[in-house]
Parts: sequence; structure tokens; C-alpha cells
Amino acid sequence: MGAIERNGYQFIPEFSVIKQNGAIHVYHHDQFIEDLLFQFEGKFPEIDQIEELVNDYCIKHDI
Repeated sequence: MGAIERNGYQFIPEFSVIKQNGAIHVYHHDQFIEDLLFQFEGKFPEIDQIEELVNDYCIKHDI
């Protein structure tokens, strides 16, 4: 699962299968902004779940 880019922002997902949680690291022009934390079930997080988190972030921050 690679990075998602939107209007100069980059969202890089990282997750732990053992702990069943993850984070999406948010960068703007290579400067770290914040982490979006999430939990999931199964072997990997669903791509739709990650895309939804990114979309929600973009809406809230008018990106």
C-alpha cells in the first residue's frame, strides 16, 4: 500500500498486523503535519478504510 497524494499533501499509511492498529502519516510539502490513527481487523487494513480516513481529513481541512 503506497502513499496517497492530494494537493501537495502526502498520506503514508503504516500498520501493525500484530497490534491491529496503524497510522497515516500526513505531510505537506515534505513537512510532517500529524498522524491519523486507526484500528482494523484481519490481516491488513482495508484500502477503503484508509481512503475514507484520507477523504475525511481532506474535507475537514479543506484540501
